[in-house]
Amino acid sequence: MGALHTYTVTVDWTGADDTGTRSYTSYSRDHEVRVEGKPTLLATSDRKVAADVSRYRAEELFVGAVSQSQMLWFLRTAAARGVVVVGYTDVATATERVEGANSGPFSDVVLRPRVTYADPISEEAAARLHEDARVQNHIARSLSCPVRVQPAPPAREAHVG
Repeated sequence: MGALHTYTVTVDWTGADDTGTRSYTSYSRDHEVRVEGKPTLLATSDRKVAADVSRYRAEELFVGAVSQSQMLWFLRTAAARGVVVVGYTDVATATERVEGANSGPFSDVVLRPRVTYADPISEEAAARLHEDARVQNHIARSLSCPVRVQPAPPAREAHVG
C-alpha cells in the first residue's frame, strides 16, 4: 500500500443569526471554505434557495476539482513524454439528476479541454495524452459517475514574426 496523504479543509457556517434554522427558508446558506495559509473561499448553496450567487457553490467546486486534477495529470503526462504544452483551458460541466428533496447524484462530468502545443501534434497523440491523464486522475477515479474527456482538436501556438 502506498503513502497516505491527508487534506484538511475547514468549512464554517457564517450565515447563522439569532433565528438559526427555525425553518428551511429562514437561514442563510453562506459559509467559508478555508485551508490554512490560503485565501478564504466565500461559499453558499445552490440557487434552489435564497443564495448569494457571487459565492462559490459546493457543486461548482466539485466540478472544478475534477477538472483541475485532469489538467494537472495531463500536464504531467505531456512533460513526461516530451510534449510541450503552452496553454490549457477547460470548460467543464457536471449534470446532477434531481430526485427527492431537490437533490440527487451527479450522473456525469464532462471535461472539454482546449490545449495549445508549442509544436504540431496529431489528434491521435493528443487523444492518448488525454486518455492517459484521465486514467491517472485520482479524483475522477474516486467518483461513482463517469468522467468523460472531450478534447478540442490540438492547437499550435501562434508565433508572431
